Amino acid sequence: MLILDICLSDLPSEAITTGKNGKKYIKLVCAERKAEGKFGETHYIALSQSKEEREAKKPATYVGGAKNVSYKNVTSEPKVSSTDDLPF
Repeated sequence: MLILDICLSDLPSEAITTGKNGKKYIKLVCAERKAEGKFGETHYIALSQSKEEREAKKPATYVGGAKNVSYKNVTSEPKVSSTDDLPF
């Protein structure tokens, strides 16, 4: 699982589009970093680029980071203890 941390202040208004349903959208890319970041980030988040922007090697607009987390499987099964040692 990835936990994403996106800086909304870094999202340029021209990158926000309005869908047919009237809702606001932004297209982002989440990719693995070459090295872990200062705060444990394993991925970066940037605005998606057009084919022309990628071919022109335009620098990406970074808007956040992400890190891998995993949770241990927690079972909800209660521990059953022996009743042989009860005093009644």
